[in-house]
Amino acid sequence: MAAPLSDGDRRKQISVRGIAGLGDVAEVRKSFNRHLHFTLVKDRNVATPRDYYFALAHTVRDHLVGRWIRTQQHYYERDPKRIYYLSLEFYMGRTLQNTMVNLGLQNACDEAIYQLGLDLEELEEIEEDAGLGNGGLGRLAACFLDSMATLGLAAYGYGIRYEFGIFNQKIVDGWQVEEADDWLRYGNPWEKARPEYMLPVHFYGRVDHTPEGVKWIDTQVVLAMPYDTPVPGYKNNTVNTMRLWSAKAPNDFNLQEFNVGDYIEAVLDRNLAENISRVLYPNDNFFEGKELRLKQEYFVVAATLQDIIRRFKSSKFGCRDPVRTCFETFPDKVAIQLNDTHPALSIPELMRILVDVEKVDWDKAWEITKRTCAYTNHTVLPEALERWPVSMFEKLLPRHLEIIYALNQMHLDRVAALYPGDIDRLRRMSVIEEGDCKRINMAHLCVIGSHAVNGVARIHSDIVKNSVFKDFYELEPEKFQNKTNGITPRRWLLLCNPGLADVIAEKIGEGFITDLSQLKKLLDFINNETFIRDVAKVKQENKLKFAAYLEEQYKVKINPSSMFDVQVKRIHEYKRQLLNCLHAITLYNRIRSNPSKSFVPRTIMIGGKAAPGYHMAKMIIKLVTSIGEVINNDPYVGDRLKVIFLENYRVSLAEKVIPAADLSQQISTAGTEASGTGNMKFMVNGALTIGTMDGANVEMAEEAGEENLFIFGMRVEDVEALDRQGYNAREYYERLPELRQAIDQISSGFFSPRDPGCFRDVVNMLMYHDRFKVFADYEAYIKCQGQVDQLFMDPREWTKKVIRNIACSGKFSSDRTITEYAREIWGVEPSATKIPPPNLPRD
Repeated sequence: MAAPLSDGDRRKQISVRGIAGLGDVAEVRKSFNRHLHFTLVKDRNVATPRDYYFALAHTVRDHLVGRWIRTQQHYYERDPKRIYYLSLEFYMGRTLQNTMVNLGLQNACDEAIYQLGLDLEELEEIEEDAGLGNGGLGRLAACFLDSMATLGLAAYGYGIRYEFGIFNQKIVDGWQVEEADDWLRYGNPWEKARPEYMLPVHFYGRVDHTPEGVKWIDTQVVLAMPYDTPVPGYKNNTVNTMRLWSAKAPNDFNLQEFNVGDYIEAVLDRNLAENISRVLYPNDNFFEGKELRLKQEYFVVAATLQDIIRRFKSSKFGCRDPVRTCFETFPDKVAIQLNDTHPALSIPELMRILVDVEKVDWDKAWEITKRTCAYTNHTVLPEALERWPVSMFEKLLPRHLEIIYALNQMHLDRVAALYPGDIDRLRRMSVIEEGDCKRINMAHLCVIGSHAVNGVARIHSDIVKNSVFKDFYELEPEKFQNKTNGITPRRWLLLCNPGLADVIAEKIGEGFITDLSQLKKLLDFINNETFIRDVAKVKQENKLKFAAYLEEQYKVKINPSSMFDVQVKRIHEYKRQLLNCLHAITLYNRIRSNPSKSFVPRTIMIGGKAAPGYHMAKMIIKLVTSIGEVINNDPYVGDRLKVIFLENYRVSLAEKVIPAADLSQQISTAGTEASGTGNMKFMVNGALTIGTMDGANVEMAEEAGEENLFIFGMRVEDVEALDRQGYNAREYYERLPELRQAIDQISSGFFSPRDPGCFRDVVNMLMYHDRFKVFADYEAYIKCQGQVDQLFMDPREWTKKVIRNIACSGKFSSDRTITEYAREIWGVEPSATKIPPPNLPRD
């Protein structure tokens, strides 16, 4: 932890976090003491550090509540079109510091806490991460919520309040071990339960076709209890809502059992219902067809749509009576964005409500549904596609299955009319896949039921149009769009790298915080010696701080002047952590064979979680730790090379490592990473990228100039050509001596002397079953890493490239992404209007 600033230094510190007025500081202190004594420790004499954290959280939350209520009143009065972002994942991380930053309270809190003899940073460390997501998809949703509030959109995030988020990762003897993430154990000061809005969700049962219409009857009911979390915009007094649903059993759940005397069993069975929101499925880019997962997907959709329709009908603040009964205007007032296919059931569920409950004509209901829903595709990997067995649907959601069959028939009739006799096209485009096990292709359902379909980087959107949904693109080209991902500059620059934010603000003012394109102004300072020195100094301070953290956490001493070479993301074969491993081994072998030669010192850090059932990903973690074990303890190597596995990578750890990184590894096989957002975080925080032309790397290279990134390896067309010709790993193994040496060492047990056969599966995969062609890019990668070393030896030129990268990272703000969604998909305009704060009268 950084040494506390002296009194004088604290006063002198100029910060984009804002100067704290004395009144603010006194008010924070007073509020803190009130919460501490009356809310928390009234029955005890001694306060714990956690009590201090909760007192501060409640103090900061007090500043949110008035703005939150006022924002909702503002929306109800103006009745804007509302945006509903549906996602099974929201990877929020910690909330305290983010809220202080967005409300402009951080300096006041810092000063008040200091005056009370406490350390703000220590209190922030007590907060649990809200890890309700796996990786990119869930973190993107969190960034989008921040941007939607900052842009003044009437937007809501809807998801599940998992009792257990993404597992905590422990490394035991080099292997990943999972532990449950009991993040709610001490309570969550940021959420507000809203039992008055609890809603029923139905499962199972049967469908009855009656003269009055279709009825879904004899169902099992689970209640959805909403918990609301405020989402503050940046200094605009807008506070939006993230509403997460928790499953509750109704009081009569299974109590029919009571009639046969087994009352205890019946009450215990309540867990069956409440398991729906118990735990997040820990798979990233992999589909697991479990019934509980399908229940989760329908649970969030069914509860959310009831809420959306209630709000549409009674658009007066605090009003429960319907004001609107006609659904003609529904798409003008409601936009539903499906974050991947997980909330795809919104399409048949909205149809069910409109047709069965609200008695809207089928064709009219279909038009309303399509105009309301839009779908974001996040992956092109076939194993990630959701394809649910029809038999599971038939049991769990019988009415939805009927609706999907009817929608598919309409869709196929249309295709058949346009392409007569093209049976193969009908088969390819059907929502229902025939075969041994009939399946529902959820991506196809999303495409036919949405008015807009977007990929998340330009190269990905092109692949979506030309390959994944080629037939659909030919049918309706106007539907398909690109929306390149972005990250929020509040959390990923201002919050995690205040030193860099201050240096930038000193040169170009603070406008970049809400308009990241203003970073372009830094191009005027690329040759400014003072600025070069200041940027390099901030990076060195971040590295020293992170090195101290690593020493404390891992008991490993690292050289803070070494190159911090970082690859942090989910462990997956397509992200090619194995290529990074091969480079580490190659460097090690070069140092060993020429110990007197001068080498650029490197600390290679790899971090990320492997899905618990993903054998190869777990083997990759074991390999990284085993390589580290050998290299880090070899006296010949000294501090010229270290390999560290960062345990339990999560949002709060990302906030520490990203500002300290020199080199960011984005090395997926071209055509496999939809976008990536870690790449953007590293770029804006002053790391240089070594990467393939994949995902958003392509646009990063376009913005900064390809010569300012370290681009290597096959392009998409090269990968396709290699596929046609047939990839033969042995060819590279025979031809490249350094590669052969590295593979032989892994194979022979050099890195696993106690278990020589430990990595046979890894070697076997690389040699004979490697879909991601690691060896094909090895030579180019090693050569490119040599260029990285060359540049790192010239700190001034390195820092100039860093400044150019930061200056050209403006496109990658989630504010830009959300502005594009708003204008081109949702049909709404962002607003710069500030809502008056609670202490001022409303207009």
